Amino acid sequence: MNNIWANTTTGKAPRGLLFIIFSLFFSHAVAQTDPVIMTVNGQPVLRSEFEYSYNKNNSEGVIDKKSVEEYVDLFVNYKLKVAAAIDAHYDTLTSFKKEFAQYRDQQVLPMLVTDADMEAEAHKIYDETVERIGPDGLIKTAHILIRADQQAPQEEWDKAKVRIDSIYKALKGGADFADLATRLSQDPGSARQGGELPFVQHGQFVKEYEDVAFKLQPGEMSEVVKSPFGYHIILMKERKMLEPFEEHHDAILRFMEQRNMRDRIAQQKVEKMVSESNGQLTTASLMEQKADELSKGDMELKYLIQEYHDGLLLYEISNNLVWDKAAKDEAGLAAYFKKHKKNYAWDEPRFKGIAYHVKEQADVNAVRNCVKKLPFDQWAEALRTTFNADSVIRIRVEKGIFKQGDNALIDSIVFKKDTVVRHLTDYPIDAHFGKILKKGPEDYTDVRGLVVADYQEMLEKEWVAQLRRKYTFQVNEDVLKTVNNH
Repeated sequence: MNNIWANTTTGKAPRGLLFIIFSLFFSHAVAQTDPVIMTVNGQPVLRSEFEYSYNKNNSEGVIDKKSVEEYVDLFVNYKLKVAAAIDAHYDTLTSFKKEFAQYRDQQVLPMLVTDADMEAEAHKIYDETVERIGPDGLIKTAHILIRADQQAPQEEWDKAKVRIDSIYKALKGGADFADLATRLSQDPGSARQGGELPFVQHGQFVKEYEDVAFKLQPGEMSEVVKSPFGYHIILMKERKMLEPFEEHHDAILRFMEQRNMRDRIAQQKVEKMVSESNGQLTTASLMEQKADELSKGDMELKYLIQEYHDGLLLYEISNNLVWDKAAKDEAGLAAYFKKHKKNYAWDEPRFKGIAYHVKEQADVNAVRNCVKKLPFDQWAEALRTTFNADSVIRIRVEKGIFKQGDNALIDSIVFKKDTVVRHLTDYPIDAHFGKILKKGPEDYTDVRGLVVADYQEMLEKEWVAQLRRKYTFQVNEDVLKTVNNH
């Protein structure tokens, strides 16, 4: 009996069938190199994505490191929240699209610039520099300067001229230029170098100095030269043309990187591609296209972009459903505190009130009368508008829930501790008003920060439980065992 795969006349599998077999085998082989580690809401998650996230969040220096098994639940919860955000169309919000595109483009733009692009720009910078320098090349001079302010009276200029003339005479008599420049020049920067200045091209000196300097030959010294800064004597040290490109290559590339010229080159390339597309592309569509192309060959980039995409979604939906909701839900916070009040008990009493300092004895009772019928969270505003509304500050107040050690005045008066109270010079009368809470806070606002954090945690747990009921997810345990071990 013939093999069912064989051609009846040649004994070979038909070409089309061979193609199908090869395609199936190849697809299977590729899948095995990066298998699906889990499926969340019908979406496969590759092992490489899980590894990227796990390794990034459990690198050296991370205090609370997780095992792979411990991290799975966190990662599943993360993916479930992202799925919920997409179902709620957070990814269609204009604000989301704009912020995500900005971040994506920051990652992609530099990758559009090749080494050849950088080399071409470096050559361009070099060629432009050569053109600016011109046929006269670069010169290195040294000078001795005796200053005279441009707006100074003629008398000052005359004194400077006498002094520079005497220096010039000494130089003509054989004195050492570097020695006199170091001791007498009033240009401190160059004086420390024996009067030497760096190589310059045309346009980097004032005209009066430049007109003389560029006419000198190496070793030649000028006569006295007047400029807006005073009087100079110029010594030509060296002339040269700019060295070949190869000698400046590395320095030019460093200059380009320091000036972020890679981004400018990338922007120019994008503008050119959009322009040459004859209306087929916009900047946004081109950047999306390039991000997709580059991500196919760079898994690190792919998951970095996806991480930001999903992170933005996660932030928005978590803020709406958990963080912001908990912070603003006053009734919910109050109910949560009432139910869990014992969790906020104190191991020592607290004083809930104010420590204050006034100038006049009458204000002691005035302060108390101002706040005694108001809720605690309104005290500060009431005191400010009543006593310190204008430029005259009548009282100094510290409001809070104080434990021993928080405030010296409260320690002394309320907790009867032997402590030193520093009195305010301009507010000599010290007072306090409030109550001692022995067992714990009387209201959630007394420990609002703690209650908000706990309430958020409760909402988070309830939300995750709801998501786990709503969406399907499955983890491939066999693949999980191969994480970072394949």
